[in-house]
Amino acid sequence: MRMRTWAAGLSLLLVAACSSGADDEPEQPAGPGPAAASVGTRAPDQRLTVVGDADPVAAAAAASRALFERADVAVLARDGDRAGELLGASAAAGLGVPLLLEPAEGAAPAVAEELARLGTTTVLAVGEATAEDAGVDVVAVAADPGAVEGATGLDLGDAQEVAEDDGVAAVAALDPGEPVALVPEGGAPGGGGDGRLPDVDRGEPLSDTLVLTTGAPEALAGVATARAAGARVHVTGGATDPRASADLVELLAGTEAATVLALGADLAAEDGLDWKLAAAATGAQLPGGGQLLFPGRMLVALYGHPGTAALGLLGEQDAAGAIDRARQHAAAYEPLVDVPVVPAFEIIATVASSAPGADGDYSAEADVAVLRPWVEAAGEAGVYVFLDLQPGRTDYVTQAERYRELLELPHVGLALDPEWRLGPNEVHLTQIGSVDVEEVNRVVTWLADLTRENALPQKLLVLHQFRLDMIPGRERLDTSRDELAVLIHADGQGSQGDKQATWQALHRDAPPVWWGWKNFVDEDLPMLTPEQTVAQVDPVPDLVSYQ
Repeated sequence: MRMRTWAAGLSLLLVAACSSGADDEPEQPAGPGPAAASVGTRAPDQRLTVVGDADPVAAAAAASRALFERADVAVLARDGDRAGELLGASAAAGLGVPLLLEPAEGAAPAVAEELARLGTTTVLAVGEATAEDAGVDVVAVAADPGAVEGATGLDLGDAQEVAEDDGVAAVAALDPGEPVALVPEGGAPGGGGDGRLPDVDRGEPLSDTLVLTTGAPEALAGVATARAAGARVHVTGGATDPRASADLVELLAGTEAATVLALGADLAAEDGLDWKLAAAATGAQLPGGGQLLFPGRMLVALYGHPGTAALGLLGEQDAAGAIDRARQHAAAYEPLVDVPVVPAFEIIATVASSAPGADGDYSAEADVAVLRPWVEAAGEAGVYVFLDLQPGRTDYVTQAERYRELLELPHVGLALDPEWRLGPNEVHLTQIGSVDVEEVNRVVTWLADLTRENALPQKLLVLHQFRLDMIPGRERLDTSRDELAVLIHADGQGSQGDKQATWQALHRDAPPVWWGWKNFVDEDLPMLTPEQTVAQVDPVPDLVSYQ
């Protein structure tokens, strides 16, 4: 501010009085300079605030309402005037004031209302903006870096050309302390301006507020307003689920933002954005990064039970040896696919038994204490784990509950094996077991609720199947819970012709799920190599397991 203090003014008056002659007019003290424009920021009231307007004019006004309490000065551009919007964003960020948009045609009541709420007295109209209905003083400038510098007093440095699809990202990267002049590719149209804005005292920076946007163009002005307010901005690159980005998960966990503002109709349409943000904010990441399993990775798993070679490859060595072996299997797929390949364990937690056992369920349940060292070692090594249930005469939720403390770990999922689900009077190996889809859906609800309640990354739920009658009513499978990645695993064995026929049959009229394929080392005739698995199994499976 260029305002003298009263003490300084009094000193000047005394000096002038002592030096003046009797006939001289007394020198008057210099009056205070013009007051700087006042700006006040404010953090959103809620932990999550969503600005879901698809209309850029409405979205800009809503972002201003969310982040500013008052602003004597504001910047205005016209919707669709790209040069004006980009340079308006530079000016707004540099001044620390909101950027509003007036519609390309028609009246702008939303703009007038927001200016009135802010108490704005002066508007910088950039480019094609006219501010005809604003009811405030207007400083109009062309969409030209020099004209904007002259009106604002900002030093915008060398102009930075911005590609058509990179506008939001370029605005998000603006440094309010050293803003640059953003212009469209090919440069700004040029021109001058008339008038000068008052100096602006910036508001308190909202360093505890994080603004999310996918990069949709309607969010550009809101992003500029966020940078002007001192909020951090993260552009997801199109993803609407915050769990999808390893970078965002790390950012949310590292910054501990007090409030989050989501800008864009696409983010507003994301169901469960609140709990997904809560999960991302834990910072827990799946092996391979992020908190969503698919798409974006392939799992390659060893199947079996610890310490028991007869049940699969996993049990043919100790945990450290199994980790090395899983990594070797996964490495063979890395040059064949375009996504990260993550080693995995499918650990048989409950083993189908020929005897009823003390509880009469024909299933031998492993103690958690036996499985935990394997599960924890796998997690430390970046190996995903899913626990396989062969429940006999009991139900899946009852058995899954036994392993709740393991399933509460972020890298542990679940697998259901209907082949070993018995009816009340059945025993193993006299028939192929089955499970009605209603029981499966109860598992979906149970596991999804556990995942949300504990703010965990997405969990894998595998459904083993090699005959359609193993899951009656499969078309009613609940795939609506985003907490889970539900996968049907074709685990038939035998000739490749028979396996391919099973694969195709399972795909017909299937619900929207992910897909897995099993290679049997001894039973397949012949077993496919990794190259053959990727080339011949169509679509390429998201999970390949070895037994």
